[in-house]
Amino acid sequence: MCRKPRILVVGSFVMDVIATTERVPGSAQTVYGKDFHMAPGGKGANQALQCARLGADVTMMGCVGDDLFHPLLLETPKAAGVDLSHVIVRPGISSGVGHVTLEVTNHTAQNRIIVLPGANRTLTVEEVAWIRDEISSYDIVLLQLEVPIEVNRAVARWAKEAGVPVMLNPAPATELDDELLQYVTYLTPNEQEASTETGLPLRCDENGPCKEDLQKIGAALWAKGVENVVITLGAAGSAIVEGDSIRYISPVCMPHVADPTGAGDSFVAAMSVGLSVGLNREQAMAFASYTAAITVSRMGAMPSLPVLDEVILLLKDREYNGFPLSMLDALR
Repeated sequence: MCRKPRILVVGSFVMDVIATTERVPGSAQTVYGKDFHMAPGGKGANQALQCARLGADVTMMGCVGDDLFHPLLLETPKAAGVDLSHVIVRPGISSGVGHVTLEVTNHTAQNRIIVLPGANRTLTVEEVAWIRDEISSYDIVLLQLEVPIEVNRAVARWAKEAGVPVMLNPAPATELDDELLQYVTYLTPNEQEASTETGLPLRCDENGPCKEDLQKIGAALWAKGVENVVITLGAAGSAIVEGDSIRYISPVCMPHVADPTGAGDSFVAAMSVGLSVGLNREQAMAFASYTAAITVSRMGAMPSLPVLDEVILLLKDREYNGFPLSMLDALR
């Protein structure tokens, strides 16, 4: 590919308000926290920003409220070159807000998140109708579940009709309707989302997720028309599930995990960019793993997302040879 890949993201903008603590309170309990900060995020905006920081030409469609948060939510993606010309500013309603409790220890961190969708849930099919005429100009479309399902369904259908691949990151976890799934090229749940979407258990032990459970989940999703099932497995890496075959992509470990917020968005975005420049699925997932590893080593969602040169440097430092780095030249 001699040009930069063009990626369309339809999704959410969310301001994360983050409380850091050494111990999460139980019911009716109060504990002291260590720190508080705010960081712009939202699954859609995170993914759009990560694609842009990796060198893609990105258009973002979504909705924010006419409040104090909306200029802050748009500032960072705009600075990275994301086309925000179609973003709607909705009067009389708040922007999306994410309440994040971050439990930290010496070497790791775990988050618990409550999302208040605000303006994100007001986006309509009529407001995204412009996409139908322009969708064939994009190399891939990214969707998540923080905007109305009917919007995702319409955009995915238009993409399918135009022969444009669709990557659906099904988060937050919920049951998905069969119509949407038949339009999806790449479905990228984590363990909990994969279980929720299929109603099937995904058990884990000291060796990682149960292979039989992964196979059953994959079979259930293929039966609904999904072409590629990619499950992210946290510290166990990620996996492509195909029939009796499960191909694992090893995790990329960093010396310190500062904040896992945004790691899934970083992975999905980087995988989309990798596929758009000609990497195969395994190569794109490895590229995504290196990208997300940098993300978890930093605080916040948007502030933690790396640029292309940082990912390439890590690939070189770890002596990765799964694909020639010249395949990423279209992103420069």
